[in-house]
Amino acid sequence: MTGPGRSAAYERRDDGVHFPGQRMPAEWEAHAATWIGWPHHRPDWPGKFEPIPWVYAEIVRVLHAHERVEVLCDDESVQEEARTALVSHGVDMGRVGLHVVGTDRVWLRDSAPTAVVAPNGTVHWVSWRFNAWAKYENFARDELIGISIAELTSLDREEAMRPDGKGRLVLEGGGIETNGAGALLVTEEWLLSDVQVRNPGLSRSDYEQAFDHYLGATRTIWLGEGCVGDDTHGHIDDVARFTDERTVLLAVEDDPTDDNHARSMDNVRRLELAARDWPGGLRVVHLPFPRPVTMNGERLPASYANFYIANGVVLVPTFNDPSDRVALNIISGLFPGRAVVGIHAVDLVWGLGTLHCLTQQQPASR
Repeated sequence: MTGPGRSAAYERRDDGVHFPGQRMPAEWEAHAATWIGWPHHRPDWPGKFEPIPWVYAEIVRVLHAHERVEVLCDDESVQEEARTALVSHGVDMGRVGLHVVGTDRVWLRDSAPTAVVAPNGTVHWVSWRFNAWAKYENFARDELIGISIAELTSLDREEAMRPDGKGRLVLEGGGIETNGAGALLVTEEWLLSDVQVRNPGLSRSDYEQAFDHYLGATRTIWLGEGCVGDDTHGHIDDVARFTDERTVLLAVEDDPTDDNHARSMDNVRRLELAARDWPGGLRVVHLPFPRPVTMNGERLPASYANFYIANGVVLVPTFNDPSDRVALNIISGLFPGRAVVGIHAVDLVWGLGTLHCLTQQQPASR
């Protein structure tokens, strides 16, 4: 049966993995594990790679106390480097898996598949086509991560296709944000601009058909732009996050001289408009940006919105900034049942991503 706005072309391609009514769970729902990739691509942090593995070790140290962590290692030498760093940080290796899987980069939010849950509670992966944000040339190994994770988890995998039948659909997990109850946040900058075009020829309604079909999203809110310095060109996870079914945490820059100000004010207006007909109401909570973080004259995408929600804990990037405490307090107030832990991210963001960008959750099956 075809759902609202759903393309008949999808019906012809269903292969037994797709379940009508499947949905993408919210990040705060129970996890079976978190997936990360161990850093090894030194050009992602030019001149500043040395501290990065230790930042990852700290992330795993915090996470593994709450849920299992599965780590992709580019080769055996990277696997041994990861093991050494994790043991040095006191990590219980019985709660961590180290898997030799080739990667080009380690931003698994985007290169790894997205998990969905069927109405019967089973979990399977949706694999998007990955083309390195329509920007970089080296992504051949990252394109295969979905296959590897499906094999390692023994879960089925579904290939996402364009609604016009013209091949696989290019998407990245950092561009989609869900409340787990049929709503999705995305940006026009990411999917509808003429820069770093993911799927030439697809329209707003085409994307909404895909979101409905693969993620169970019947309502999509289109914000305008992401944050300054984001080389993905507009991922939502640096600017707006659901914290429950009817609350959006929005990064807002109040300084009118800052380049993020006009972007965030536009997003405020868009959310206010969406709230007018939101069933049960929509609450928008403002989250500050840190002061601009730059390296070699380049503005970096430093944002507290790039936090990661795991079982019992929320990891929040911090930037040695007076707003760190403000952001941590706001996020703590929105997740009263979880510990909120700041992770120093000034070095990490030189790679143009932080905590949400490097993690991908595996929901628990019911």
